[in-house]
Amino acid sequence: MAQAKSLGLTSAQDTSVRDVIVDSNGTQHVRYDRTYHQLPVLGGDFVVHLAPSGAYRGADRATRTRISVPSTTPKLSAPRAADLAVNALRAANLGEKLRQVKARPELVVDALHGAPKLAWRTNAVGQDSLGNPVARTVLTDALTGAQIDAWDSIETATGDGKALYSGTVPLETTQSGSSYQLKDPTRGNTYTGDAEGKTDLCFFGICFSRAPATLFTDADNHWGTGSTADRASAAVDAQYGTNETWDYYKNVHGRNGIAGDGKGSYNRVHYGSNYNNAFWDDSCFCMTYGDGDGTTFGPLVALDVAGHEMSHGVTSKTAALTYSGESGGLNEATSDILGTMVEWYANNSSDQGDYLIGEKIVKPGFGKAALRFMDKPSKDGSSADYWSSSVGNLDVHYSSGVANHFAYLLSEGSGAKTINGVDYNSPTSNGSTVTGIGRDKVGKIWYRALTVYMTSSTNYAGARTATLNAAKDLYGAGSAEYNATAAAWSAVNVN
Repeated sequence: MAQAKSLGLTSAQDTSVRDVIVDSNGTQHVRYDRTYHQLPVLGGDFVVHLAPSGAYRGADRATRTRISVPSTTPKLSAPRAADLAVNALRAANLGEKLRQVKARPELVVDALHGAPKLAWRTNAVGQDSLGNPVARTVLTDALTGAQIDAWDSIETATGDGKALYSGTVPLETTQSGSSYQLKDPTRGNTYTGDAEGKTDLCFFGICFSRAPATLFTDADNHWGTGSTADRASAAVDAQYGTNETWDYYKNVHGRNGIAGDGKGSYNRVHYGSNYNNAFWDDSCFCMTYGDGDGTTFGPLVALDVAGHEMSHGVTSKTAALTYSGESGGLNEATSDILGTMVEWYANNSSDQGDYLIGEKIVKPGFGKAALRFMDKPSKDGSSADYWSSSVGNLDVHYSSGVANHFAYLLSEGSGAKTINGVDYNSPTSNGSTVTGIGRDKVGKIWYRALTVYMTSSTNYAGARTATLNAAKDLYGAGSAEYNATAAAWSAVNVN
């Protein structure tokens, strides 16, 4: 690479291509991962921008720090790093008696947290008292044993179906003999299966057993009853959510599938026992939904949940925003923002577009009308409306509020309004009045920023720069969209 020196590359380092975006005019954006003496470098990723001729135009780097460590021999042993990670997993799950707890350390160079240092990245996994999975990634200084960072890792023929939340929806299925399979040949053979109340048993990134995904079949290609009494009803929601997410990314952004390779994922419903969660898992390239406990949550198969979780898959294949600190908040916000765009894109009369997250799955026991509120995130009692120097210390589901608020303001503007029967009243930190540019443009700006400019270490200041670059690419420097993007960030105190 001719620009190796400017990118901080040395003979001790190597690179590999993670992703390539090619614009309609032939401009290329090539995303690289980096190693140092064959060890993965956290924060070593960068994106190179090339003109249609192949000429170098510039690059975005996760860090500009020189990548070098005195030694790649750890003083802290791998078993000790594993023990520390297990302790961190137990501490993060206070009140739970965990079982089947295991940990797998991997030696890395950490360039995300200041001066590069040798570190153990350890994935600790286990099961809670109900047999549901818990997981935490712990980053430990390989010389001193000090914890550097830690985060949750559980960072999913033409017929019709009656869904729990989305009404009667069309489904593309596969005929097999005299019956039909809930498998969509038009969307990479995406399918939905029944986990039968079971969970995965995975250690060290290796799964010794997985909850099944027993493919749903039907005799007449009319699926579900719209009631939880029929196990296929939740499957209808899950398959429909996958379809709408696939179509949104393909038709709006030109992305062919979650990984951009045309391959379908699969869904598992009825996972675990009263499991109040849904998650995307890169290792199986699958989406998994719990049934909820019936008091706090119902089955977690709502459309915006599907769009949210599968957008984590898109993030992992592109910017790979680290799931802690401000980058972790941006990771969560990306899924909230793009999952919301999926809901609006679907234009479903039974689940109309809104700026509420998870409003369909919450039960009275939850105590709030939704999981999160994009117009004023603090309405959930925990999320941040505006940026401050302490935002990165919040749980990523709460630090995401800053970007969620930005996206709402940029879409709809500030002040009181009613949209699709939902009342909103979005304030600004600086008392300004923000005029929205419409959600479609916001989705395009955010997606381009994610896939072209953001890196694993992007923080809120970096997100402002990335979205302004995206707005400039799409609408021009000094355009109304560009200026509104800047104004919306300033309105949430990101300057």
